[in-house]
Amino acid sequence: MRRRLWLLGTGLLSSLILGVTAPWVKARESVLPDQDVLQITLQTNWQGSSFPVENFQSYTSLFGYRRSIERSMPEFHAGLDMAAPAGSYVRSWMAGRVISVSDASACGTSVRIESGNWIHIYCHLQGRVEISPQGRYVLDREGGLQIWEGQPVKAGTRIGRVGMTGRTTGPHLHWGLQYNRQWANPALVLQSMYDQQQVSYQPASRPSY
Repeated sequence: MRRRLWLLGTGLLSSLILGVTAPWVKARESVLPDQDVLQITLQTNWQGSSFPVENFQSYTSLFGYRRSIERSMPEFHAGLDMAAPAGSYVRSWMAGRVISVSDASACGTSVRIESGNWIHIYCHLQGRVEISPQGRYVLDREGGLQIWEGQPVKAGTRIGRVGMTGRTTGPHLHWGLQYNRQWANPALVLQSMYDQQQVSYQPASRPSY
């Protein structure tokens, strides 16, 4: 966690958080209020968590309402988009169990992982879904990955690679979070992870003699 989160910085994450509040909410969207997300993050120990993508470059689309690529109406973007070079490995944010894999939606080739009350979603991955008598799995031959439904994963496990499957205009990871089946702002979670890291790794004070 520490190496990747060090790149984020409080200024960058703060600007993300301040920029995502939308003045309107569609009734069909179940979104956890930011104040509730903050309360949950303050009560969580993130020591075992992992930043979800290698070779991170920038955030390209924030959590909340945005103008649709295809329509003039705004749409709800239920995640945080992270640009990274195509083929960069994607890592499981927390330890958990793969509950579903798919390649049949705008999310493209995707993996969903359950970790207690959290569900984390990874979209636009390389590879495709295969079906065998043993079950369904994502196969990425070039990346050397085979991720099965029902498979347990540790935090930091490589579960995919950045691609362009589904509806996307460039290689990136779409990372979505749900808490008790409600969408949560990933930027708030990353900020909390970063803050805990800063506290945990402050240099020791020099003793006086």
